Amino acid sequence: MGRTSAAGRANRVRAARTELGLTQAELAAAVDVTRQTVVAVEAGNYAPSVYLALALAAHLGRSVEDLFGDGPAAAADRPHDTEVHS
Repeated sequence: MGRTSAAGRANRVRAARTELGLTQAELAAAVDVTRQTVVAVEAGNYAPSVYLALALAAHLGRSVEDLFGDGPAAAADRPHDTEVHS
């Protein structure tokens, strides 16, 4: 089966990766894919499998929803360690 197109769909993988100071090659090695796959995911030209999305989220310390969701607030704009105080 060939690549799955994400039809230019935006995601926040690049923002999360650069925030952690990782290169595309480092992230690719960490999740066991090629650098070209990371490039395609970041560009929105490749829809990752559930397993790859989970691996990316785990390595980047984000949820899949933060990286790929359509929520109104971008994950890059939200604090990661938010605690609710009463």
